[in-house]
Amino acid sequence: MTLAQRAFERLHAWPDLTSGPASCGTGRALRSVQDEIVHFHSDRDVDLHLTQRAIQRFQYDLGGSSAIHLVPGSRWVTVHLDCDADVDLLLSLVSIALKAHQSRPAADLPSECNFHRVTVLPRSAAGEI
Repeated sequence: MTLAQRAFERLHAWPDLTSGPASCGTGRALRSVQDEIVHFHSDRDVDLHLTQRAIQRFQYDLGGSSAIHLVPGSRWVTVHLDCDADVDLLLSLVSIALKAHQSRPAADLPSECNFHRVTVLPRSAAGEI
């Protein structure tokens, strides 16, 4: 079982999330009543829909993680799953995303996920550039 499959199964059991196709056309999504929260694009790459406010609040923490990739102006963050700790990080961030979407300002409209806008290198190769 891949890390993405393991994360999907754990999150799919959450009562606030339901599954379906990702609106971007690639992979599966988990959504709350209000919005799509997570897109599972591959065995290792997941896009997580945060609000602009949540990204601003946690920007330095998110930017300090080698598993997280931010795209300027996007309300989605890409999580690259390389180990079990990355799955735990994803689950924690999904919890934050659910809470953020419940209190999301009306002006914070949904945006497209980061699929095709992020190239993720394995951590072992990232230092070689």
